[in-house]
Amino acid sequence: MSTFVDQAQILVKAGDGGHGACSFRREKFVPRGGPDGGDGGDGGSVLVQATTRLSTLLDLRYQKHYEAEKGEGGGGSNCHGRRGTDVLIPVPVGTMVFDANTQELLADLTADGDSCVVAKGGRGGRGNTQFASSTNRVPTQFEPGTPGEERLLRLDLKLLADVGLVGYPNAGKSTFIAAVSAARPKIADYPFTTLTPNLGVVRSSEEHTFVIADIPGLIEGAHEGKGLGFQFLRHIERTSLLIHMIDVSEWATEDPVASLKVMRHELATYDRTLADRPYAVVGTKIDIKGEGKRLEQLNKYCQRRKIRFFAISAATREGLDECLRYMGQQVEALRTIPCETKS
Repeated sequence: MSTFVDQAQILVKAGDGGHGACSFRREKFVPRGGPDGGDGGDGGSVLVQATTRLSTLLDLRYQKHYEAEKGEGGGGSNCHGRRGTDVLIPVPVGTMVFDANTQELLADLTADGDSCVVAKGGRGGRGNTQFASSTNRVPTQFEPGTPGEERLLRLDLKLLADVGLVGYPNAGKSTFIAAVSAARPKIADYPFTTLTPNLGVVRSSEEHTFVIADIPGLIEGAHEGKGLGFQFLRHIERTSLLIHMIDVSEWATEDPVASLKVMRHELATYDRTLADRPYAVVGTKIDIKGEGKRLEQLNKYCQRRKIRFFAISAATREGLDECLRYMGQQVEALRTIPCETKS
């Protein structure tokens, strides 16, 4: 299993333009041939391109410097220099490219094949042929090529998903995504089993599918660096619907209403637009029998505040169909509305 890396910093350098040539025709019986210095070739550029074949920025952790080929210098007999070869850097779909020094967003690559020139190659210099005129038949001036651009880039990967699962560690998020999709995250009965984000594709009808993102669990104080979930919240920034998953089994130790309030607070602390996004609440693990007080408490709280609530068991699939039907309907309705995210 490959390591998941969602941030990287690389240095890119485009190729310099080739120098123009200063040359004159030298032929038998042509004692005073005119200028024939060719132009230099343009330097190669550096491009970043999104591909669905990658899911992590791991490769960029090992190769941090990319340099395109220089343009070839011009030659005699009006021979122009060859253009430098471009360098193409493949990245996962969902990668945002920033200038690390100015923090300017250069590209947000959200579709397979999207690309952006992040460092443009230098322009090739003109040869002395270009300077010939009626008053200057024997020009000796020529131009050097211009340098290629050089940039320090920061790349941030934000996964593309329609629905984001948010909850405490061991709330049943991974079990849920495994039950409704082909994703197979690690599942165990201890906290922080999920260490990296997982994506699952759910078919809501014959014509429609949507993508669910499962991120490591949030805990109170996450905005202060506690736990793992906060560093992965960027992966639900692009989602249109949030699902708060709360363990309502009698084995759980946290108060379900307090857990919901903590999650809402942590989202608002990270990004106000996430807290304003449409959401629903899902009580999990109802197959674990008990008095049902926690389930009733959370259900009443959501009813009073007109929050959509579902009670499910991913293990027995109780309540799953109704919950998935709601998600599919909401995703289809919200796909036409752009989500606000912070860069």
